[in-house]
Amino acid sequence: MDKSALIRVHTGNGKGKTTAALGLALQALGQGKRVKMIQFLKGSTYAGELWAAARLWPEFEIKQYGYGCPQSALIRQGDVKCSGCGDCFRRNREQTPNLASLALAEAERAELGGEYELIILDEVSHALRHGLIGVEQVLRLIMEKPPQVSLVLTGRMMPPEIIAAADEATEFCEVEHPLRRGMPSRRGIEY
Repeated sequence: MDKSALIRVHTGNGKGKTTAALGLALQALGQGKRVKMIQFLKGSTYAGELWAAARLWPEFEIKQYGYGCPQSALIRQGDVKCSGCGDCFRRNREQTPNLASLALAEAERAELGGEYELIILDEVSHALRHGLIGVEQVLRLIMEKPPQVSLVLTGRMMPPEIIAAADEATEFCEVEHPLRRGMPSRRGIEY
């Protein structure tokens, strides 16, 4: 049994949970491991990690299960900036459970398929909080994890049952952030 294959949780109200998970992905890739990130309730086509994953494919794959920004093509081209309107987030919270269920099914396939040593369930706590998938389903995924597969689960307000099932849990706490001072999101930093 690979004792280095752990279950990690990145939670809390601070920024950086997905970024930290991407750092783990980069370390795994550097050691010759394959990585899959499954993004719950995210559908943005202008986030920097998507471009990076395309360059690192097939060793690193990101699949998104959510609605994106209607201006994503313009943002990606650099013609407009994200206004922070939040429409994409609101639309994902109101979605039918279908997309989150598809994401969970993809996570199960990836976990049991034997192709990946690291699987990241990005923003899974949002799908849980909005009742799009159940805590029992995610716990089952954790319990059925093959010994050579590491899991990282990210998102604010991670349920305590998920944290208890983890080998490592880190809470991200915002101390200061430029967005609070009115600085807009920066390409290459926030997205």
